[in-house]
Amino acid sequence: MQVLSVTPEIFPLIKTGGLADVTGALPVALAAKGVTMRTLIPGFPTVMDASKKKKAVYKYPLLQGGKASVHSVQLAGLDLFVLDAPHLFDRPGGPYGNAAGADWPDNWRRFAALSQAGADIAGGAISGYMPDIVHAHDWQSAMTLAYMRYGKAVGTPSMMTVHNLAFQGQFGAGIFGELGLPAAAMALDGVEYYGGVGFLKAGLQAAWAITTVSPTYAQEIRSPEFGMGLDGLINMRSSDLYGIVNGIDTAIWNPETDKHLVSNYTAASLKARAPNRAAVEDRFGLDRDGSPIVCVVSRLTWQKGMDILATAVDGIVATGARLAILGSGDAGLEGALLAAAARHRGRIGVVVGYDEGLSHVMQGGCDAIIIPSRFEPCGLTQLYGLRYGCVPVVARTGGLADTIIDANEAAIAAGVATGFQFAPNDGAALLHAIRRLAEAHASPATFEAIQRQGMKTDLSWDRSADKYVELYRLLLSKRVA
Repeated sequence: MQVLSVTPEIFPLIKTGGLADVTGALPVALAAKGVTMRTLIPGFPTVMDASKKKKAVYKYPLLQGGKASVHSVQLAGLDLFVLDAPHLFDRPGGPYGNAAGADWPDNWRRFAALSQAGADIAGGAISGYMPDIVHAHDWQSAMTLAYMRYGKAVGTPSMMTVHNLAFQGQFGAGIFGELGLPAAAMALDGVEYYGGVGFLKAGLQAAWAITTVSPTYAQEIRSPEFGMGLDGLINMRSSDLYGIVNGIDTAIWNPETDKHLVSNYTAASLKARAPNRAAVEDRFGLDRDGSPIVCVVSRLTWQKGMDILATAVDGIVATGARLAILGSGDAGLEGALLAAAARHRGRIGVVVGYDEGLSHVMQGGCDAIIIPSRFEPCGLTQLYGLRYGCVPVVARTGGLADTIIDANEAAIAAGVATGFQFAPNDGAALLHAIRRLAEAHASPATFEAIQRQGMKTDLSWDRSADKYVELYRLLLSKRVA
């Protein structure tokens, strides 16, 4: 089975969040199950710099304002098609905006081009390659499915995976004339969305199947609260909606071999976490004592519930716990957390920014990790926590609810607890969860049992890949039918 994946990000070449981890790991997991996945990505500078041995397999005299070509590349164990369009992708800054953080005003054109290339490949543009299924990820590649619907690849099964419904790619109606779609596409059942053009909406409308990255999130987005204006369409497509929880790369995230850690360990040698703990204390200026260290590794945003955390920090310190925070984002939240660290020297430490190596050390040395997201399609941070014996404390939403077994009395007695859930998502409920954590931490046998149970959890892509293969086969059966 040949699957074409279209995505703006893929680990390890270009990453801004969990999307890249998924699109980088899934092809490897699928290969073991007889599915060959090739991935189309934009030719961002980091990608082009790494693509020394590339071969042009298709050329565009004109694609959204300039010359472009598709190159066949093998990098980091991945089979890739790279869309080399310097007028669109050869820019400083991040993949979506400049160094100051402002979005590029022509993002609609950049990702329309990616989508056009995806649909062309699906329609047989590249000699010797014809995918059985096309799998698009998030709004940046969603228009692939619209171009397929109105083009040569209308009969090719397609899947749209939503990693976060909050990001939709909405643009004014004035761009429609430059998209290269027939006039009929500018309709309610096409790409039209509240009078403009909706990239994600178009993909949801055209896809043969829609997936989200957890079963609970698949149900949540059917409600007005989580549907972000698309709940009507999603409910209309509910028979084609599936939730498949993400896995993680267990080779990269492995406390037994992780080179970022000061000390490696296993579930049978939890005491070997101590040097990592000391490294966290040093880096964040925390007092050295036996109290639990609770960490946060997150974008500091409203979605991630960081304002809720900011209101609870004094209470967290009052429980006796220490707090280590790594993240960046909203300036007001950064300031509030830095002010809390100044109020509670030795009990709260904050590092503004992102440091991949430090995030590993925190998972390997802290006792728990707080994830108070208002909505979380899947979440990977809690999965890393499970893997590293850093007990997750999570809001009961989306993938957080699906992946963490609450350490209530019954779950502890049965030996199945892996973390602490809280609801409603507010400061009082979060503090109650931290108190429960502190109580469990005071009993080493109880706490280590929770850590070890989490570390036993199968977090690999194996089961998730099985579900994708099952869904691919279902789509193929519909094409035959």
